[in-house]
Amino acid sequence: MLALKLTLVPLFLLFVSLSGKRWGPNVAGWLAGLPVVAGPILWLLTMEHGAAFGARAATLSLYAILASESFNFAYAWTCRARSWPFALGAGLVAWFAAACVLAQLPVSWPWALGAALAATLFGQTFLPRSEVVAAGAPLTRTDLATRMAAGAALTLAVTTLSSRLGAAWSGLFAVFPLLGSVLAVSSHRAHGAAFVIALLRGMVLGRFGFAAFCLTLTLGLARQPTALAFAEAVLIAMLVQVTSARLARLRRASTQEREVCASVVAPD
Repeated sequence: MLALKLTLVPLFLLFVSLSGKRWGPNVAGWLAGLPVVAGPILWLLTMEHGAAFGARAATLSLYAILASESFNFAYAWTCRARSWPFALGAGLVAWFAAACVLAQLPVSWPWALGAALAATLFGQTFLPRSEVVAAGAPLTRTDLATRMAAGAALTLAVTTLSSRLGAAWSGLFAVFPLLGSVLAVSSHRAHGAAFVIALLRGMVLGRFGFAAFCLTLTLGLARQPTALAFAEAVLIAMLVQVTSARLARLRRASTQEREVCASVVAPD
């Protein structure tokens, strides 16, 4: 599993970073919400320990959305006025505080779903907004290599901690915001606070697909073969992800239309 994580995280960081350069931070954040890293890990856990263990791990992953959004919220607000070390420290403190609360809650999918949806809606409403950031931000090979190396090192550290903790904390650390922390810090250093905020807002939009993936696994692993449950989870996550992006585009278009109409009818 460690070898898989050490391979997946750096490669996915490379993919998301290049996507952000080509299509902008909102798209990069949306892509970061896909269960590309957590999905294979949950598959391996299920194959090694059985369907009941996999369902429990999926429920904990669903819970962990709240902790990840706590990190994003603290980082986004702090980075507006402070440098990346302060923002990263605030984000990690917020993640740890949220994880401490989650570790005390019952491992129940209704609780987990409620926590995930509440965190996602809170993030959409209260994350700071930034000016529109265009695609094509400069990104050197050194930047990419640093991001991939940081992702691998952080993966190793988190995996080591996870293996020494209890079941609940192991599940929470399995979905520690590896991608979010590396992308936030590297983007903050390279492109500034506005880029990071747009990236983190894109991540919020991507949470819906991740939540759908985890919920489908939680409910499906107990009722059907493992391969079928994962296939359904992937399909549903993709459908939710595409739908969320389309709804976001429609909402932005509607908002822009209202602003244009308001500017036309406004008195001189």
